[in-house]
Amino acid sequence: MKPTSNRRRRGAIVAVLALVLAAVLAACGSSNDDSGASGSKKLTPVKLQLQWVAQAQFAGYYAAVAKGYYKDEGLDVQIVEGGPDIVPIDALSAGDVDYAISWVPKVLGSIEAGAKVTDVAQVFERSATTQISFKDKGIAGPADLKGKKVGSWGYGNEWELFAGMQKAGVTLKDISLVQQAFDMNGFLAGDIDAAQAMTYNEYAQVLETKNPKTGKLYTPDDLNVINWNDVGTSMLQDAIWAPTDKLSDSKFADETVKFIKGSIKGWVYVRDHPEDAAKIVTSAGSKLGESHQLWMTNEVNKLIWPSTGGAGMIDENAWKQTVDIALGTKNDQGKTIITKAPPSTAYSNEYVQKALDELKAEGVDVMGTGFKPMDVTLKEGGA
Repeated sequence: MKPTSNRRRRGAIVAVLALVLAAVLAACGSSNDDSGASGSKKLTPVKLQLQWVAQAQFAGYYAAVAKGYYKDEGLDVQIVEGGPDIVPIDALSAGDVDYAISWVPKVLGSIEAGAKVTDVAQVFERSATTQISFKDKGIAGPADLKGKKVGSWGYGNEWELFAGMQKAGVTLKDISLVQQAFDMNGFLAGDIDAAQAMTYNEYAQVLETKNPKTGKLYTPDDLNVINWNDVGTSMLQDAIWAPTDKLSDSKFADETVKFIKGSIKGWVYVRDHPEDAAKIVTSAGSKLGESHQLWMTNEVNKLIWPSTGGAGMIDENAWKQTVDIALGTKNDQGKTIITKAPPSTAYSNEYVQKALDELKAEGVDVMGTGFKPMDVTLKEGGA
């Protein structure tokens, strides 16, 4: 009986060792397999530089991380927040990040100064910059800014305003230009007649404030809004930028297509699930209140959807308008953004087109033709 017992023990040990060896081999095979699902392939690390802190302006990128869309493309994306002292294109040019989000007019100046970067996807199709005023000021359009105290943040945010004034025959000598802080306190205090306001942020800040005359929150009926899209002096804003030189590397070019693809899927999710998208950004560390965050998500969706050529496609006419304004509009120091046309490498639809083609083949709606914005109720202070 004893020899039989030993043989059984030896057989059991051999069986266990065989199972362990099979598991090790399977694990090794999984870590080196780049052709399987996202969970079975090695992910490529990618850094994305934002132009500001976490907020729903960037909801699509946070959603793409949270929902695993980047991982589906084989990418491990780290989002790097921006701030007042961070210039996204500088971080990109220095090689600190792989992609950056920034406004086109601001980057055009950097390109003329020597930055070699390319707009590979124009995420925001429409401008969100407005000039708002209380109705008793009688400012219905750019021509009415003459003789008024006009606020501007500066730092590259002023060009649509200056172009709109120029188009209406109003010079900078015709107004009192006020350096506006990145809030609406000066406007609410009456120190500014017409203030700059992004549709997704500062405009909401006013609507979240109580009117001292009524004790209730201000409403859109209390305000006049100059929309630069309607005036014809809007400029392209949030775009995905990549290093021009690296795009000649086929591996990086493929990565860029994958990054754009994951990003667009993120924005599609934001379009179709705005409440959840707002929560995703809040979880990422945004300090904005719940109603303000949802307002921002809804307003940013309006800048992307519906899309005329597919989310992220760079419209040649919109690009030309942005460049023309950058060349022909002078600021209060008599300077323009650029002095010559940017190089042909300043933008490319090659990578976004490939991403859109793949998404369409997968059945993803990249047009958003049926998009309808929400009705968002703001609370005091954006709570």
